[in-house]
Amino acid sequence: MKLHPIWPLLPRPGSALGLVLFLALSLGLASCGGGASSAESGGSGGNDQQTPPSFDYSVLMMGNSHTSVANLPLHLTQLLRAGLPGMTVTVAVAPDWMFLDEHLNNPRTMALLNGRSWRAVVLQAQKYSSSGQFSYSTQEAEQLVKTVRSQGALPVLFPEWPRLGIDETERIYALHVGIAQAQPACVTPVGQAWDLALQRSPSLRLHSADGNHANEQGAFLTALTLYASITGQSPRGLPNINTGLSAELQTQLRTAAADTLDRLRPRPHCPDQPLQGSAGGA
Repeated sequence: MKLHPIWPLLPRPGSALGLVLFLALSLGLASCGGGASSAESGGSGGNDQQTPPSFDYSVLMMGNSHTSVANLPLHLTQLLRAGLPGMTVTVAVAPDWMFLDEHLNNPRTMALLNGRSWRAVVLQAQKYSSSGQFSYSTQEAEQLVKTVRSQGALPVLFPEWPRLGIDETERIYALHVGIAQAQPACVTPVGQAWDLALQRSPSLRLHSADGNHANEQGAFLTALTLYASITGQSPRGLPNINTGLSAELQTQLRTAAADTLDRLRPRPHCPDQPLQGSAGGA
């Protein structure tokens, strides 16, 4: 999560003025921190407070707009279902778009995290400086990782892809590795997969028009890498899924993800201890 140094001076994310400023500054600020969004792919609605049905494989995604846009949760749901035949799968999204430190102090997020049994929890939106000149606390992210692990779920850190035309993959990845070294968690090499795909096909477009968020192709590639970290399985053998993307493009992106994971391993820095209740579902 890139953070511009003027961000603390902006209105609180989610306000009308904050939304207007986000839309106006989306190219200047490296990403958005607020707003409200909730969805659950393949299950009940994200804001539904009723007792949810039971699933064999349940994943919670916690972050901001980068976690939700371009159908990323839906892509991940479809990939998990394709790779885990015979299992029921749900991917839920935390109810607000926030930085991780804000999620830690958000009652809605924590009620969702603590109220169900999750197989894995994906954590995105660690604050960091777009210029690289400022530092932001990672203690809140570390606390979330610790909480996730204490509940028997697999914590998966989601470093964002680099902004269009900016060489920042390794810096973003290293920040998340630092969190995992303090509190063991998987670190998904999203940016490296993007870099490899674009290196092989320079005409490929993975960003949306703002040069910051993912488009449908970028979200699909991201979902492939998250699938590997969550399951420990390579995406290489996954079939094509009904995403609106051509079979040729899916194969191209799947190969880029798999080749990246051959080099970096699907679960670097994951906790060594077995998951508690790993056979159960939510």
